[in-house]
Amino acid sequence: MVKLSDLDDVGVRHLIDKDCPPFEARPWVTGPPVAQRRVAIVTTAGLHRRDDRNFALRDLGYRVIPGDIDAADLVMTQSSVNYDRTGFQQDVNVVFPIDRLRELVAAREVGELADFHYSLNGAGWHPHEIEPTARELAGLLKEDQVNGVLLVPV
Repeated sequence: MVKLSDLDDVGVRHLIDKDCPPFEARPWVTGPPVAQRRVAIVTTAGLHRRDDRNFALRDLGYRVIPGDIDAADLVMTQSSVNYDRTGFQQDVNVVFPIDRLRELVAAREVGELADFHYSLNGAGWHPHEIEPTARELAGLLKEDQVNGVLLVPV
């Protein structure tokens, strides 16, 4: 992730001026212990399977990543010019920690993996624009009986 001190004035203003609306309701709830949770990953790294459609700059959609995917089958079409892809190229777990989550399930520290995980392109849109997508994803997670989400903002 780029540091503000490494950006030009336009880039700094772009980030500082982003609106961060307050929650109208309490966003956090108490749930079962992590060892009893069904966990999914939601990342904004712009990841998808090789045969999926690439992400576009103002793409408000998402891509479904099966829980049994081989991490080597994931590609990144993150469109932010400020994002350094070096970490992803060396280890996908930097932006999609599926192997670490599998290890935690095997060690019984996490209950189980969800059948599906989700990736968005975390660039080019405003929070209010992505809300319909977020609500749709919440419904899909609920369908999959997910009660724990590992959010990986990129």
